Amino acid sequence: MRPITPDEFDAFVEVPNQAFNAAAWPAEAIDRERVVFEFDRSLAALDGNALAGTAAAYSFQLTIPGGTAAAAGVTCVSVLPTHRRRGILSAMMRHQLADIARRGEAIAALFASESGIYGRYGYGCASGQLSLTLRRGEGALRPDVTSHPGPGHGSVRLRATQPSELRTELAKVYDSVLPHRPGMMARDERWWQYLLADPEFSRGEMSSVRGLVAEDDSGPRGYALYRTKPDWAEDGLPYGRLSVRELIAADATATAALWTDLLTRDLIGEVVARQRPVDDPLLDMLADRRRARAYLTDGLWIRLVDVPAALSQRRYSCAADIVIEVTDELLPANAGRWRLRCSGPTDGGPTDGGTASCERTTARADIALPVAVLGAGYLGGTRLGSLAAAGLLAERRRGALARLSAAMHSDPAPWCPLTF
Repeated sequence: MRPITPDEFDAFVEVPNQAFNAAAWPAEAIDRERVVFEFDRSLAALDGNALAGTAAAYSFQLTIPGGTAAAAGVTCVSVLPTHRRRGILSAMMRHQLADIARRGEAIAALFASESGIYGRYGYGCASGQLSLTLRRGEGALRPDVTSHPGPGHGSVRLRATQPSELRTELAKVYDSVLPHRPGMMARDERWWQYLLADPEFSRGEMSSVRGLVAEDDSGPRGYALYRTKPDWAEDGLPYGRLSVRELIAADATATAALWTDLLTRDLIGEVVARQRPVDDPLLDMLADRRRARAYLTDGLWIRLVDVPAALSQRRYSCAADIVIEVTDELLPANAGRWRLRCSGPTDGGPTDGGTASCERTTARADIALPVAVLGAGYLGGTRLGSLAAAGLLAERRRGALARLSAAMHSDPAPWCPLTF
């Protein structure tokens, strides 16, 4: 196993193409991926001179409760169909986790192609995401939402333009929301270039990406990126489709204005929005939330590479003093008992307080759990109490579970809007 060189990139991407049963990438797709690819973080498993398995990682700044942390965004994990069941994936996972630890990143994150794979490598499902489908006439918002904007949030105007012309406005909105939503990744110029690239192969018979910004005299307050496809049903009625690629807003007024526009478009029979947060405000804004047909699936998976560092750098919702016994078969340095001591938020709010320390101890454990379960609760969206009800962790001192679950809970729910 070794990193690849730039001249091996075409052969590298062919392995996940075969593993995921995908068509060969066109040249423009390969060029787009090169924009964000980090060759020194790539990993190839070779059988002789041929690539048989791949993995890679991006260097991210991840929003966590109360702050940000360096994180490895794991991607391109695949093994050729001809080389399955030989331990290649396990070997790559071990190798990659050791490399992440050497780089001093306490957290690894990924989106799972199959949800049954990564738990055995210490990853836990730390966020959910919704797919929403609203049909023509079903997107009416509650009257009290549209007639009474929140305090300090007056009306906005909408402007439609090409996304490439909105680069500054998009980044301003995204960066205003970023510190408050665990699971979001900071975007530098490379990632905006990647997001706004609109190669024809990625359109799936839909239009090019279109942009809509909500703004007032002070500047942008929200945006939506979307595609459309015209269509008519057999009875001649319009049944076009609108697919929301990304919608982010800094306040309720901008959120309502964007959704009202998208959900009432002429000739559109169905609006689909995938990869939405589980606490998407649209659900509470709708006059009939059931019409959103919300479908829940797993989102971001988190792996704690350095347990004490990871637990020390996030913030907590209330004070706690808990001894946690962690099991970790892949990274033995994480295993054992750790005393987590955290304070509650100050008067300035939870992002200003909740400082913590986490040190090895010989004291009796209050809670025992595998590292994957700790990763699942790390961003504050998965309650430890629900994991305990599933038999995934053990409470050894009465009351410790409720205390730690309350301390780790965070609001809003974690969400990562871009699959990597």
